[in-house]
Amino acid sequence: MEHLVKKVAAIHDLSGYGRASLTTIIPILSNMKVQVCPVPTAILSTHTGGFEGYSFIDLTDYMQEHINHWKKLNLEFDCIYSGFLGSARQIEIVADFIDYFGKKAKFTVVDPVMGDNGKLYKTMGEDMVNGMRNLIQKADIITPNFTEVMYLLGKDYKEDITEEKVKKYLKELSQMGPKIVIATSVPDTNSNELDKKTSVVAYDRENDVFWRVSCKYIPASYPGTGDAYTSVVIGSLLQGDSLPIAIERGVQFITQCIMASYGFKYPSKEGVLLEKMLDVLKVPMISTNYEMLK
Repeated sequence: MEHLVKKVAAIHDLSGYGRASLTTIIPILSNMKVQVCPVPTAILSTHTGGFEGYSFIDLTDYMQEHINHWKKLNLEFDCIYSGFLGSARQIEIVADFIDYFGKKAKFTVVDPVMGDNGKLYKTMGEDMVNGMRNLIQKADIITPNFTEVMYLLGKDYKEDITEEKVKKYLKELSQMGPKIVIATSVPDTNSNELDKKTSVVAYDRENDVFWRVSCKYIPASYPGTGDAYTSVVIGSLLQGDSLPIAIERGVQFITQCIMASYGFKYPSKEGVLLEKMLDVLKVPMISTNYEMLK
């Protein structure tokens, strides 16, 4: 069924303060004329990236009730999008959700949120890594950062890596199931200390092609940028953009958000100043930066 407005089922946590997960995903996709239908996995007073003593309610037991009602309503979605999950049991629930609702979706996106900067997050263990390896088999698109690429493949994290190795790893991930692998925060081997860059590299298995978008490395870290990036890519694809345009739109938006935020003095744990930048999503993008890797 063709929807008047594209619909995304977003399986994520809800943090009351700090820009991350659903509080980032909903405004971005809404601005891109997409309806977000949340399946909350947990409710937190703040996100966990720098705040101490936050309250936390695990909604694992509730999720199935939420989903069962949707099944009775025979709802359909253009995209299924899962992100941070709190337990191996939640992974099983999401896998069942994809099996049921994914048949009529245009595509399913799994962001296998597990860690960053070469390390797993405190809430993640080997059971979650193994669970994510199973979950990505059901996805059409996955958006791991480079740390998560290495954990999914069971390899040691190294920043000094060749372009050929990166391409090999993305192909290996694609062979596990997803048609498209979009890896973020990939070390750019063509840059140097004076002109340091980071890249997004994507592999499209059906067309057997690699795409890369590089941007200047900015020495600042803000929670929630991964959620924001994947949301822009999803919105772009649902608007009919090609894969390289979608990944570049994501890079451009996040780079602009970080640069706009970096000039202000405020706690970075509050995330990028998203509200100042949402109108950028309505401006036609001029593509200047994506390249095909041979």
